[in-house]
Amino acid sequence: MTEVNAFADTPWRAGVIQDFARSELFDRTFEEGMQLVEETAAYLDGAGRHDSKILSRNAALGYAAESMRLTTRLMQVASWLLVQRAVREGEMPPEAACAEAYRLGEEAPGDAPAVEELPFGLMNLLQRSERLYERVRHLDRRMYVEAPNEEAPRPVQAHLDRLTAAFGG
Repeated sequence: MTEVNAFADTPWRAGVIQDFARSELFDRTFEEGMQLVEETAAYLDGAGRHDSKILSRNAALGYAAESMRLTTRLMQVASWLLVQRAVREGEMPPEAACAEAYRLGEEAPGDAPAVEELPFGLMNLLQRSERLYERVRHLDRRMYVEAPNEEAPRPVQAHLDRLTAAFGG
């Protein structure tokens, strides 16, 4: 059985999830995430493969470890984004998206990579993926983990309500 967040049944939580899934912020985050996944795959299968072959043995081991962390991080982000898209498309109710299995977990701590020995292309992808991961983790916490504030404003819904009122919905 999949564990559901304790706040999953609150109307506030479902509204926040749906608002985000329909937002421009989601569109931009989804596009950035999927683009970074594609860019990373292209690098690791192309230029990164060449870059790793010219590294020292220790640097090559570091490259392998960091590329695994990079792909794991991006797959977690992509999975999270695909859940949000499923909510948007009506393929998953927002309450189901509250399940713990869909949460973005904490990354396992790792040693800082030896920056001077790793190729610029890999370091660039690592830095960008870390920033994206932190943003998505923040969104995940705000939407699914933090206690709901029943008085919290829902700006997207409020805007939609004003448009509906103005144009007679």
